[in-house]
Amino acid sequence: MIKQTTTSTPLNTKNHYEVLDGLRGVAAIGVVIFHFSEWLFPDASKNFIGHGFLAVDFFFCLSGFVISYAYDDRMQQMSLIQFFKLRLIRLHPLVVIGSVLGIVFWFWGPSVFDTSKYSVTQIILLSITSLLLIPMPTMADRLLNLFGLNAPSWSLFWEYIANILYATILHKLSEKALKVLLIFALLFLAYTAYIKQTLTGGWGGTTFWDGLARLGYSFLIGILIQRKQWIIQNKIGFIGLSIMLLCMLMMPYVGKYWVSELLVVLFYSPLLVSLGAGTINYKATQKIAKLSGEISYPLYMCHYWTNWYFAEYLSKTKPNTSEIVLVVIFSSLALILFAYIIMKYVDKPIRTYLLQKYGR
Repeated sequence: MIKQTTTSTPLNTKNHYEVLDGLRGVAAIGVVIFHFSEWLFPDASKNFIGHGFLAVDFFFCLSGFVISYAYDDRMQQMSLIQFFKLRLIRLHPLVVIGSVLGIVFWFWGPSVFDTSKYSVTQIILLSITSLLLIPMPTMADRLLNLFGLNAPSWSLFWEYIANILYATILHKLSEKALKVLLIFALLFLAYTAYIKQTLTGGWGGTTFWDGLARLGYSFLIGILIQRKQWIIQNKIGFIGLSIMLLCMLMMPYVGKYWVSELLVVLFYSPLLVSLGAGTINYKATQKIAKLSGEISYPLYMCHYWTNWYFAEYLSKTKPNTSEIVLVVIFSSLALILFAYIIMKYVDKPIRTYLLQKYGR
């Protein structure tokens, strides 16, 4: 197995896979562009990145791999409380930051949203549930998202479920038991894809259980890739794998596309994780892969508030195609810079403080 470059910071206790981290950043950028393009192409089949939502399935698979790698050999020495403290410190600051941004820009936001129709009690409840990552799909003007104030939080909700299941059950299971469980998860995922004719669900109240279907298989296969060392040594590198990942997100809608979506989640996404864990991190791309990994989570959690401004911009100005392209490009670059600032000056200092105070 080809190990990645070691990065020594207060937040890391083991070597980590920088190419996989970098791919997470590429996927997050894909999600940002996908969310912008949804307003431009209501018909997903005409959207050049219409399968950008599959980035979430890649995230789930990658999470299973990373959690297994980081904690399989430590769980016997850790209490559940210690594990949950470490995961909360890693994940929840950006849940809170993303929620605060969502709350602020809900009030100080596009005129299309009339906050006066919500009572004080509703506003407080929406804010609290968003901050605590409790689903509340009641905002009709936000498409009944599980988290109307910050839509991407839906996948973090399922990430938390995965962490709870890992700490209480999954880390104890044998490889044979995991494989049996994986078969049931595969059947659930296939059933969901067939019934819904797509795997795009999980983010809203009407597709809540789709999220569990998408989480189950990907998270379990990620664990097995790590435990069984299904890692393919290769020389593709960060750039080559980034192109492969983008090909998945830009996959066209052809025929019974739910079948191609299912096959991608079952085989292609895990293949990317396997290749990413075994590839060479070339010196020329080490810094960009590292930076991509660092901004991935803050970018994912702190970008969605801009979508409502973008929607209002489209409806009010009726821009031409070239103007829209420029706006999307510069908005995406600005969000990457914003994510870097959040990472360096907000999220990382908060996590460092919390680790020093509560991490033991």
